[in-house]
Amino acid sequence: MKLFISILIPLLVGGIATFFTTSGVNGWYAMANKPSFNPPNWLFAPVWTALYIMMGIALFLVWKSEGDKAIKQTAFILFAVQLLLNFLWSFIFFYAKQPGWAFVDIMAMWIAILLTIIWFTKISITASWLLVPYIFWVTFASLLNFYIWRHN
Repeated sequence: MKLFISILIPLLVGGIATFFTTSGVNGWYAMANKPSFNPPNWLFAPVWTALYIMMGIALFLVWKSEGDKAIKQTAFILFAVQLLLNFLWSFIFFYAKQPGWAFVDIMAMWIAILLTIIWFTKISITASWLLVPYIFWVTFASLLNFYIWRHN
């Protein structure tokens, strides 16, 4: 049951964020000046779904561990912060149409993900490695966000 809940949490957050994303993708974002390295729109959903599942598995590994309670509590807080920033990014970038503020958010998210990885490492190396593709993808998304902000 813990595994199911752990995977469901990021998937639900991502699913709710999709509501804001869809309005922007079909609106202003479709007309925005994007870089040549921008992936096709259809790629984002499967990538994010895989990342949310990996985040959930990482959360599960930390949750089920017998580690120090204080370290686990900090790890959970950091995980929640990065997930909240992830959700807010979709709202700010797509729905509010504010790529500049979204860039501020995604930079904070990147830091929160890095801190989450560091804290997860104290509990489960596997959990921390499951977040590495996520930080790589957010790094790439940051480049896209920056380009769109500066060229629109």
